[in-house]
Amino acid sequence: MAGELVEFEEGTIGIALNLESNNVGVVLMGDGLMIQEGSSVKATGRIAQIPVSEAYLGRVINALAKPIDGRGEISASESRLIESPAPGIISRRSVYEPLQIGLIAIDSMIPIGRGQRELIIGDRQTGKTAVATDTVVILE
Repeated sequence: MAGELVEFEEGTIGIALNLESNNVGVVLMGDGLMIQEGSSVKATGRIAQIPVSEAYLGRVINALAKPIDGRGEISASESRLIESPAPGIISRRSVYEPLQIGLIAIDSMIPIGRGQRELIIGDRQTGKTAVATDTVVILE
């Protein structure tokens, strides 16, 4: 399976990535110095995952989530797949506070909210940078 952990005969662990009809590409999670052409490898049946818990905060671990800082084992009750979708973006609060930049022509034509992104489009030498700079100076 793609993302499956595989184990070489001398103990090195790897993750299967490229699955082709006649070969499999594996990323080694160790030095792999003892692996040679013709070495046997076996599938573990487990998809690569990493344990997660607050106990990992401030600890130094290797690529297989084993502690290497000499402070003992780390206990974790949950695990997450390495290749999993990223968590969703936290919903943002809507823009509720008006922002007036101090230029009456712009304030009257374009309602801008504090925290809202705006794009200034225009030809060269029309004062786009001056408007943006004046706005930043007013806000400070």
